[in-house]
Amino acid sequence: KGKMPQNDYMELHKKRYGQRFDHAEKMRKKEARKVKDISNKAQNLHGIKGKLFAKERYQEKVRMRKTMKAHEEKEATAKDEKQKTDGAVPAYLLDRNEVNRTKVLSNMIKQKRKEKAGKWKVPIEKVKAMTEDEMFKIMKTGKRRKKAWKRVINKVSFVGDNFTRKPPKFERFIRPSGLRFKRAHVTHPELKTTFQLDILGVKKNPQSSMYTSLGIITKGAIIEVNVSELGLVTQTGKVVWGKYAQ
Repeated sequence: KGKMPQNDYMELHKKRYGQRFDHAEKMRKKEARKVKDISNKAQNLHGIKGKLFAKERYQEKVRMRKTMKAHEEKEATAKDEKQKTDGAVPAYLLDRNEVNRTKVLSNMIKQKRKEKAGKWKVPIEKVKAMTEDEMFKIMKTGKRRKKAWKRVINKVSFVGDNFTRKPPKFERFIRPSGLRFKRAHVTHPELKTTFQLDILGVKKNPQSSMYTSLGIITKGAIIEVNVSELGLVTQTGKVVWGKYAQ
């Protein structure tokens, strides 16, 4: 039974062999035809498929309207009533109120956008790249110890509670149980205090996306920690569950 490839093999192929000469044009045409495909689906899907499709489209439109509204608000101009002059104002000065551009775009949208782009203001901005030898130790396997496709990770890693190892025969990256961490000591920047908190996951390891997916924690890695017991609250009064730490 063949297994699905688990890595970015499409990108690799693109890097090695490039794309067809008319790739961009094909993509442009496909994008242009997409509207017709969608309308065709909307008209011809029946039953539960139709319902699901309509719901999806509705949500998409709502999202679009919201972003458009946010952008409109962002560009809105508000009259500033600061300078009121006493007495009558000549006709040519009537519409000359002080105008200031209001940024009504809320903080949360900005935050979400930042998260989407994966840009954070982090304490450690640049980290030294690690070589594979620092990260992994090659583990020789097979009857004659000839095969060298297994790697033992010699850095701290995080795996979730419901993590089960692959059968040892197929496990390519071995995370030693002695180097698996569940908690981290995190310092709160404003309170200047350190708490021991449970790790929820590894958000981004700057070394590479593979290390992120393996959950390896090295210098500069961004992890998500459970701050529910600190009792932090958002502006709307919801309890903050997880926060990122570096």
